Amino acid sequence: MVRIAILASGSGSNAQRLVEHFKGHASACIALIGCDQYKAGVIQRAWDLGVPLYMFNGAQLRSGEVLRELRDQRIDLVVLAGFLRLIPADLVRAFTQRIINIHPALLPKYGGKGMYGHHVHEAVIAAKETESGITIHYVNERFDEGEHIAQFKCPVLPNDTPELLAARIHALEHAHFSEVVDRVIKLQAASL
Repeated sequence: MVRIAILASGSGSNAQRLVEHFKGHASACIALIGCDQYKAGVIQRAWDLGVPLYMFNGAQLRSGEVLRELRDQRIDLVVLAGFLRLIPADLVRAFTQRIINIHPALLPKYGGKGMYGHHVHEAVIAAKETESGITIHYVNERFDEGEHIAQFKCPVLPNDTPELLAARIHALEHAHFSEVVDRVIKLQAASL
């Protein structure tokens, strides 16, 4: 059984979709939700979904405490679902090609430090892009530069606001993220 940890900093809608997708799954389960924000909505979602919650801060992430917790919990795969901190090099090395992130734009455009949520959508609209989307990728030691796993697109409409575009992006995330994570697990299992 592949044990998945989700790291999240926000409301947790993608975390909830992942938990629901893997509930009763034959070969994977969500074993832990980690959160670095003490007022994040994902905390209540973890409680409501009955998933163990691990709270930590940036210093604990950088010091290796989070890595130790993931090892103690026998985690096989880490999924970032709206997690806003840079993953430290020691954690990336410990989970090489086993940390997956979702980004609300078509990377390599509109990625990097500070490019999350409404900041991304505002930049896409300001640049007069005709399409946007999501990128699901492996995590390396730099923001949003890891190897791409999948991209899904949606139009940017002439009258779009960041909120309207965000709604279409969230729909893509909810439609595809869990399925792509599931596919990665199956591919990794097949290669062992």
